[in-house]
Amino acid sequence: MVGRVAELEDLESRLGLAMSGPADPETRALLLGGDAGVGKTRLLTELRDRAVARGWHVVAGHCVDLSDAALPYLPFSEVLGRLAASHPEVVEATAADHPLLRRLEPGRRVRYADGDGGESRLERADLFEGVRVLLARVAEVAPLLVVVEDAHWADQSTRDLLTYLFSRDVGGPHALVVSYRADDLHRRHPLRRQVAEWSRLRVDRFQLDPLDAGEVRDLVRALRPAQLTGADLSEAQVADIVARAEGNAFFVEELVGAAATCDGVPGELADVLMVRLDGLDDDAQQAVRTAAVAGRRVTHGLLATVSGLAPERLDRALREAVERHVLEPGGGDSYSFRHALLAEAVYDDLLPGERIRLHAAYARCLASGDVVGTAAELARHARLGQDLPTALAASIEAGDEAMRVGGPDEAALHYQQALELVDHPSLRDADVDRADLTIRAARALTGAGHTERGNALLRATIAALPADASAVDRGLLLSELAMGLFLADLGDEDVALAAESVELLAGGSEVQLARAMSTQARILSGHRREAEAREVATTALAMAQRLDMPRLSTDLLTTIAGLRVYQLGDDVRDAFSEAVVHARTTGAVNAELRALYGLARLHQDRAEFDEAIAVFDTARARGIQAGTRWAPYAFDALVMTVQVLLAQGRWDEALARLDAEERAPSALLDGVLRMLRLLVAAPRGEEGAQAEGAALHRFWQEENVVGLHVAGAELELAEQRADAAAALATYDEVVDVIGTTWRELFQARLRLAALALGVLGTAARQQSAVERAVHGERAARLLDDGLRVCANDRAQGVVLGPESLAWEKRLVAEHLRWRWIAQSEPPSAAELREAWEEAVAAFEAYGAVHELARARARLVEVLLAQGETAAAGALRDQVAATARELRTPALLNGLGVAPGRGPREARPASALTAREREILALVAQGRSNGEIGSQLFIATKTVSVHVSNILGKLGATSRTEAAAVARREGLLD
Repeated sequence: MVGRVAELEDLESRLGLAMSGPADPETRALLLGGDAGVGKTRLLTELRDRAVARGWHVVAGHCVDLSDAALPYLPFSEVLGRLAASHPEVVEATAADHPLLRRLEPGRRVRYADGDGGESRLERADLFEGVRVLLARVAEVAPLLVVVEDAHWADQSTRDLLTYLFSRDVGGPHALVVSYRADDLHRRHPLRRQVAEWSRLRVDRFQLDPLDAGEVRDLVRALRPAQLTGADLSEAQVADIVARAEGNAFFVEELVGAAATCDGVPGELADVLMVRLDGLDDDAQQAVRTAAVAGRRVTHGLLATVSGLAPERLDRALREAVERHVLEPGGGDSYSFRHALLAEAVYDDLLPGERIRLHAAYARCLASGDVVGTAAELARHARLGQDLPTALAASIEAGDEAMRVGGPDEAALHYQQALELVDHPSLRDADVDRADLTIRAARALTGAGHTERGNALLRATIAALPADASAVDRGLLLSELAMGLFLADLGDEDVALAAESVELLAGGSEVQLARAMSTQARILSGHRREAEAREVATTALAMAQRLDMPRLSTDLLTTIAGLRVYQLGDDVRDAFSEAVVHARTTGAVNAELRALYGLARLHQDRAEFDEAIAVFDTARARGIQAGTRWAPYAFDALVMTVQVLLAQGRWDEALARLDAEERAPSALLDGVLRMLRLLVAAPRGEEGAQAEGAALHRFWQEENVVGLHVAGAELELAEQRADAAAALATYDEVVDVIGTTWRELFQARLRLAALALGVLGTAARQQSAVERAVHGERAARLLDDGLRVCANDRAQGVVLGPESLAWEKRLVAEHLRWRWIAQSEPPSAAELREAWEEAVAAFEAYGAVHELARARARLVEVLLAQGETAAAGALRDQVAATARELRTPALLNGLGVAPGRGPREARPASALTAREREILALVAQGRSNGEIGSQLFIATKTVSVHVSNILGKLGATSRTEAAAVARREGLLD
């Protein structure tokens, strides 16, 4: 141990290892990062020794690079195995309380011979909780240190479990350390965003830096007796090692070792690594090369079978490899390479024929069952060993196993590899149901958040079906595609596909038909075709109950519960609540997520925001536990939670939730997250908001929700600029895109029409009479658009919730405001004031903080124009308070309030009254006395008197000069 004393003591202090337990529960978890070979494992080894000396129990699990063969929860299987050996009673008692924990036992991480790929009953929530409880119980016996090494190779499921442990108080004196290679975390590496997320939890970060030159020299001198028995290295050799190692302890070790067997030091690391093998005899080299094909770690039994060496020769070979620090004995009967880079270098040095032969030998050994292994391992070796039939079967099994333990990312990888193998000429006659395999792959992709890729896979498979393909296969694929399109919310093609699939499956089994009808009922319900949906769902429910299909029955009950969601009644709430309970009872995770999401949306539509957030959070957590963080309903719950927080004015909290999310798995989902951030950036007038909105236009067709909310943000920006042309262009574009995909009178069109009308009104202050007249027809059409949306919803039996009612009032008030400012058939003072008072009251009932402030600001305009300064002042203070809290200076425009200050007073030199300043502002806009009188609800003669007073106070001889003086002296807002 050289050059790491300070780092070791720092780690001990942070983790509280000098005490009986962690000194500070907030620092019990730590991420140890550093470049490959910098000394992380050596430091953790010393940390372990010190912890054990102080009475701690230490267990470690290792993530392993299995290339593209993913095995969920591998390090925790190793931890469980070690705890089972050291604390068998605790493990047994915990497994009795959490039976799913047994799935992680090393002896059970084998291929499932009876796997059929069906929906698993395994609940990740209980699995995660079982691990937490196990660690807590062990920690009660003695302080516990858990180490997870090489997290840069961790699968998604392992990362999710670590997130679960990091975000909860495990209980008992314990510490959790996770190490990873920092230089492996390229921009798209899945752990990069995860590390950032963990850092925002209760997780400390520790970066292990390279050794300095003096420490490298010390390390060379410390390693020299262990590596060589001859003369010391020359100063030139030491200097060369110092220069080339660049402070990396692993490089130092390898360079020192290479110096023992060859003259000079190779310039490339791979050459240095391979020199270590030159001193091994033929048997040892054969054992090492055979081990490299297995990966970082290999069991003695597997190595003995594949290497072909006699037991005595293998023992001697392994002993030499261990003594030369190439291999190290691991737990049980396994061996691992001293460094992962060494295993990679050895593997890369093999000839292509050698690799194929050894992979094939591993595959035969695993397939025979003589040595226990996983389906993922078998699939990898069989594929690389060119045993394609075995690789195909094992890939499907590996996908099924990954789905059983909630690892859709890994499952999708295995299923897609199987689909590639199915297309190989030598496997054309393989007994594989390609339609079923495609559906499994599509579902795994959807579960991993890649719905669009799943849909593309289904479309390609359907297009490639031969003319004589069975109606059942076509029907199954069409039904799955219909559901994929429905989840992606892309037009109404799903309705036709669902109907066609039901027709095609009428000749199949009743089970297949019932499932297709369930899909059709969900889609019809989503398109508000309630009568048809109820008929189909009721028929399918009877079939499901008769066929004893409890999960499908639950799914159908959830669909039926949602048929009256637009009526917002307590009976609908109760129906969703019952569906949630029923889904949990039957283990129908998807139905539970749907019911939770529907219940939360109901609360949201009823403006019960706190209740909505609570249920959305439950749905989100449930989806993450099920391994479907990015899938529909789980991801949608996050999106809706952020929107509710934004409505409540909890903008910073909403942004914090978005920042805590890991990197989205697709550009589309990343676009949705960017859209949510834009909803804050736009009203705050942040630099770059306009450009970000423009960049997100590319997602409008693919995800209409992005178009909907980006359009709202762009209308907000147009309001700030008083840009009527931009507002109308945005409105027309979003209506064209969404009206074509969804329906002409989509519900959000009401809000968009009101926002666009608001921009027209604001812009009218700066327009000439001719320009205002041009917009008269558009203003009337916007009013009609919004009113038609409300009328259409009511005609379909939809009960308008607080949000719709608020925007309906706002729409009418915005149109009256435009008529008032534009002086186009202006309303009476009473009519205008009443409309905005009703709009304010409606938004107070709805509770949308920012839009309530906007409505109040509009009412302030009206009250000031009518001389109601006292009433206007109270409202103005409320608007100003909201604007400062939300950091939205645009809300203050027109109120005579500057950010951070109170109402602005007129310059003493001008001595203008409040009414005179209002008239001066209109004079500067080029309004005539008659127009000013109509807008301010005063007589034209009175306006003339005020104008004369203004000219006298400003010393101006004309209206134009008065406007110029006012602008120069800052008298205009």
